[in-house]
Amino acid sequence: MGNTTVKIEAMISAYVHAYEEIEQEITGLTEQQLKWKSTPSSWSVTEVLAHLVDHSIVVSFRIREILAGSPATLLGFNQDAWVAGQKANEEQISHLITIANGLVQYNSGLLERLSDEEWEKTGINFKGETVSLTAIIPAFVAHVQNHFNQIRRIKQELVEKQVQ
Repeated sequence: MGNTTVKIEAMISAYVHAYEEIEQEITGLTEQQLKWKSTPSSWSVTEVLAHLVDHSIVVSFRIREILAGSPATLLGFNQDAWVAGQKANEEQISHLITIANGLVQYNSGLLERLSDEEWEKTGINFKGETVSLTAIIPAFVAHVQNHFNQIRRIKQELVEKQVQ
């Protein structure tokens, strides 16, 4: 097994398990706590997870555009407008978790089928930068981790404000 294969397997594994910490972190939160916002413009735990589902959809599209060799600029999105426009705080957290994990499972099957050459395929992101799949997947995992930390901060605020 080559070094590249080991790196790709580790990348896929991190991708597949990206949401596990979030699921553990939100276990036991009440519906009120999941939907609580410290300010009208801040996100609730539910909205953070809805954003991550949106991000998974966009990343799914980017992966497929890169593999197809599309000359189109890879999709970006206005995260705040998406969260607000879809009334994300009204969604059930269990539904969001199911969708998030489903997208990861669906994409991981695709990623596992790729050759080393396909992993090196590139596209141009909305910032005009060249990106490869070997950069997109770790960036996705890091993005989920950033929002995991955001959820931890929200939980801390819940404790401080004694939100039940």
